[in-house]
Amino acid sequence: MEVSDLSISVRLRRVRTETATVSVPITEDVTCADDEGGGRKIDVDKIIASALRMGALDSTQWELEKEPEISLHPVQTAPEQGPIQ
Repeated sequence: MEVSDLSISVRLRRVRTETATVSVPITEDVTCADDEGGGRKIDVDKIIASALRMGALDSTQWELEKEPEISLHPVQTAPEQGPIQ
């Protein structure tokens, strides 16, 4: 057997960084009672949760921020099928 007939499979991971801007409407759903003033105030956790839900919508426009980063996958397992040549 020649050395060139051998190969080792290495699992890689490619991560794309994309960005999107969403506008979260200020409604009662994203506010909470203001104990100090008696009115309502913005609940930052609810705003973030709403923004994350909006980010998962098909209608959200995502833009590539930078080229994909390729790195060694932290879990090296045998491939389920033959390696990509």
